[in-house]
Amino acid sequence: MATLSAPASDRPLNGRLTIQSQEIGAETLALRCLDWNRDRFDIEFGLEDGTTYNSFLIYGEKTALIDTSHAKFGRLYLDALAKNIDWFDLDYLIVSHTEPDHSGLVKEVLALAPKVTVVGAKVAIQFLENMVHQPFYSQVVKQGDRIDLGNDHELTFVSAPNLHWPDTILTHDAKTNILFTCDVFGMHYCNDLLYDEEPDRLAPHFQYYYDCLMRPNSRSVLSALKRTANLNVQTIATGHGPLLEQHIPDWIDRYRDWSEQQAQLDQLVVVFYEDGYGHGEILAQGIAQGITKTGVVVECVDLETADPHDLRELVQMAAGIVLGMPSQSNLATAHTALSSILAAVHRKQTVGLFESGGGEDEPIYPLRSTLQEMGLTEAFSPILVKDTPDRDLMQHCEEAGIDLGQWLTRDRTIQEIKALDTDLELALGRLSGGLYILTAQKGEVSNAMLASWVTQASLEPLGVAVAVAKDRAIESLLQVGDRFVLNILAEETAQHLMRHFLKRFPPGGDRFAGVKVYASSHGASILAEALAYLECQVTSRLECSDHWVIYSTVEQGRVSNLDGLTAVRHRKVGNHY
Repeated sequence: MATLSAPASDRPLNGRLTIQSQEIGAETLALRCLDWNRDRFDIEFGLEDGTTYNSFLIYGEKTALIDTSHAKFGRLYLDALAKNIDWFDLDYLIVSHTEPDHSGLVKEVLALAPKVTVVGAKVAIQFLENMVHQPFYSQVVKQGDRIDLGNDHELTFVSAPNLHWPDTILTHDAKTNILFTCDVFGMHYCNDLLYDEEPDRLAPHFQYYYDCLMRPNSRSVLSALKRTANLNVQTIATGHGPLLEQHIPDWIDRYRDWSEQQAQLDQLVVVFYEDGYGHGEILAQGIAQGITKTGVVVECVDLETADPHDLRELVQMAAGIVLGMPSQSNLATAHTALSSILAAVHRKQTVGLFESGGGEDEPIYPLRSTLQEMGLTEAFSPILVKDTPDRDLMQHCEEAGIDLGQWLTRDRTIQEIKALDTDLELALGRLSGGLYILTAQKGEVSNAMLASWVTQASLEPLGVAVAVAKDRAIESLLQVGDRFVLNILAEETAQHLMRHFLKRFPPGGDRFAGVKVYASSHGASILAEALAYLECQVTSRLECSDHWVIYSTVEQGRVSNLDGLTAVRHRKVGNHY
């Protein structure tokens, strides 16, 4: 989509980073960090007009800061905050979600504000504990919870998971009728105008942002719109771009129309969990993350707070159901929720079950038998939780979600394979490549995949590029800074290793059972039968539609047989592996 360029008068003559402070309501201040010349945002956006990172201060009898900023603003942002608050008087830091562009300075704020309580969704607090590595006061909030700051500033929280982060919350202030939405309704556009005074100019940016971030979660958008429908909203304070005030009904209608159109095309999986017991929410988010990798829409629903009518409506729309077993200590709520779900399921649906991990979950196998008798297809074996969730269990959950998503999209995948022009697919299939087994390990979690889209990508430093499909479980172990081993297969031993690693492993299954391996310097497996291996560190990632291209520097390597030849893969067609 074409984007508009800001006139020269909108841009600062010197410097790329500036801060704008302006009152937007009674005792409410906006702090907008303006990144004028940024030309790319993560991998999703090519930007022509920069972006902003917006945070907000509310001064009641108690003071609340909503979100921080990108770490690049560092001292500039903290100095601006210090001019507007006494650090010892900052009572709350509300984290709308933990994406780094909004939480990049949380650790610094915690160091300066010793009394502050961090407010966020349960998953957000858990993420932050792993991010900041220091103790802090916290308060978990969910749908409908309130905090009274005094002086009529009563904050109400709206749960909006998957927009576009699993821990997203929105915040509404009853005194000013400002809805603080972080990424929702935002856009990447930077100029000095605080509000949406030029709607025609902003519209392409608004839609581009929606298409990149919100469209994949269209049903979650509709759920969030439903939850905010009864709020009096006079200003939408977004996390990026201008604040919306003058054309709010139009902006909301656009989100609703686009989302309704997309929802008609998307397959939906609903993940039900119990939030107040065990580890249900974080396990649900792990499964949801795997499902999302396959392009299937996910809605996560807390059984404790869901309305029975909403439960039945969601189940009737869903192609798949994942159910976290509720606790026996909450029988009344659990039985009502389960009865509503069972009344709406049908035999064309796919199902998965997991324990919440609190030690007193409802028995999983009687429900499994009931669902099987009703004709539902089980996508993965029940996930049983015996200890506090660790990285290994979370990887298991993600792999289970991937299996479910791939089962639901199998027909679509076959159709896409058949759709490519015959001459084109035959020509593309003449691109040949070597055969490799990529192995990775992070903590106790290990994984492996057969790879053929591999090339040397640089000489100084020595670097390789590997294309990895987005729905591969190993993708989560290939983030920037991670290490892996690229095992280069030999002609004479490639076939049986290919057959082994092409097998479908159950979630959490041991990919290396029966294969002789030894550990690299960073723990990932080196195959004893490999012709050669390279130990690599991920330097950058480039999104390419349904794949990530992982660029990595090569740290060391070894050849086992100098006369050996690399196994080569010759495909017949170019639109599938």
